[in-house]
Amino acid sequence: QVQLVESGGGLVQAGGSLRLSCAASRSIFSINAMGWYRQAPGKQRELVAVITSVGSTNYADSVKGRFTISGDNAKNTVFLQMNSLKPEDTAVYYCNAYAKLALGEMRKHYWGQGTQVTVSS
Repeated sequence: QVQLVESGGGLVQAGGSLRLSCAASRSIFSINAMGWYRQAPGKQRELVAVITSVGSTNYADSVKGRFTISGDNAKNTVFLQMNSLKPEDTAVYYCNAYAKLALGEMRKHYWGQGTQVTVSS
């Protein structure tokens, strides 16, 4: 198995910035994509941003122009730079990897435990 370890969450005022990091606990044979999802209280988990192994990115409309996703394939890490934060960005942010851990294994989604981001108005 693999653990995705997130860090960088916290409390920030509206307009501020945070940088989330996610690192895999072991080497991974093949990663198709890594990304960030979030879940606010009473709401469904939603995609925030994703980056593929070739560097293509996709963002939720609500964060375009404010958030930037980046990754380091060699280190199996992914980052989310969040600027101009708004109270509605408050949520638990989860790291996700769609990957094959070893040759012959199935590709699966793997999840981190989540990190809280709170934006005060």
